[in-house]
Amino acid sequence: MDKRSRSFYVLACFFALFLVFLYGPTITIAILSFQGPQGGLTFPMRGVSLHWFHDLFEQQAVGDIWGSFSRSLLLGLMVMATTVVVSVMGGLAFRKRFPGSGVIFYLIVTSLVIPSILISLGVGLIFSQSGLPVHWATSGFGSQLTWTLPFGLLIMFAVFNRFDKSYEEAARDQGATSWQTIRHVILPIIAPMLLGVALFGFTLSYDEFARTLLTAGSYNTLPLEIYGMTTNVTTPVIFALGTLTTGFSFLIIGLFLAVVVTLNRRRSRLGSDAGQGLV
Repeated sequence: MDKRSRSFYVLACFFALFLVFLYGPTITIAILSFQGPQGGLTFPMRGVSLHWFHDLFEQQAVGDIWGSFSRSLLLGLMVMATTVVVSVMGGLAFRKRFPGSGVIFYLIVTSLVIPSILISLGVGLIFSQSGLPVHWATSGFGSQLTWTLPFGLLIMFAVFNRFDKSYEEAARDQGATSWQTIRHVILPIIAPMLLGVALFGFTLSYDEFARTLLTAGSYNTLPLEIYGMTTNVTTPVIFALGTLTTGFSFLIIGLFLAVVVTLNRRRSRLGSDAGQGLV
């Protein structure tokens, strides 16, 4: 058995420190959320219990936790669906060069480097000056799309850049229309990637703060509500909320990954069955 070099252990320690830096704050909050009824916002812990999780489901003196959660959930689903549809349409459109395609591409990428708070301010001003209501489902929805659409489009550009066009040609040889080719050939093949775009869209929207700050109107989304609670909540209930929302995010990621694995296994099984049929 080969002995590992010293550089391996140095890099392993560096990676371990990176993981601690990345997940340490989340783990700290999770630990503090399990304090007893007399617990505070810092260590040392005062007892161990589920008191603060139970307190989340009681009537809160400040904040609108579950109302803001429902708004973030609905907004995330809206952004997710729009991101998937527009990204697929954009990916299909950019498969062929057209006048102005380069300019449009760079305009899409530019929105990623503009400071988020400026996007929020600009969208909020456009809605208010146009006499339109500044609301989480309108202006907030639009500002978040400036964050999720570029990621979705870039993923689709990469997917279609590697897409084997022979599948489409075979479908057309069999008499399929353009819509039938997209529906029965292209979409099933890129389905796992579409789930990745959907996951990007939902999680980026669900956690977004800066681009929603000045566009949500009088109703907070969950990140805005948590931020507001940091100024007037002095109990570990805010840690319990953070733990639950983090757990919810991991649950969503796990569900998406499970669907992707299921689709890949199904596609592999169908490919194997088709190969056996040819034999």
